[in-house]
Amino acid sequence: MIRKAPVSTIMTHNVVCLKKEDNLADAEYLFKKYHIRHIPIVSGSSIIGMLSKTDLLRIGLMDNEDHDDLNTLVRTNLTIERVMTRELICVSSSTPVKIVAEILAKEEFHALPVVDNNKLVGIVTTTDLINYLLNQF
Repeated sequence: MIRKAPVSTIMTHNVVCLKKEDNLADAEYLFKKYHIRHIPIVSGSSIIGMLSKTDLLRIGLMDNEDHDDLNTLVRTNLTIERVMTRELICVSSSTPVKIVAEILAKEEFHALPVVDNNKLVGIVTTTDLINYLLNQF
């Protein structure tokens, strides 16, 4: 195992992003289309929040085939800005994978934005970390 491997070796480089002005239906569509669980919310190239599939599940917007009036009301009145997580821990692309593993093991989330010079350059998830560890065997 390469102990000091940088997170850039395991992170996703082409990140699907949304803006705070986008709507939750767009987020739901992207989660399903790309089979992802985390979407960074950006303003320009800077990250301002993170939206997870769990956030949408919590408010009843994912995997609900009933698009009843209440569901439609929630979809139109809740915004990404109100649902997204704002307090993020970010890492740089040179952060060692070991440090990323320690952060993910300690914190209650499953993805970290990768930011260099205040610009979002990638995202690393627990799945990326597990796949990296599996490749070591």
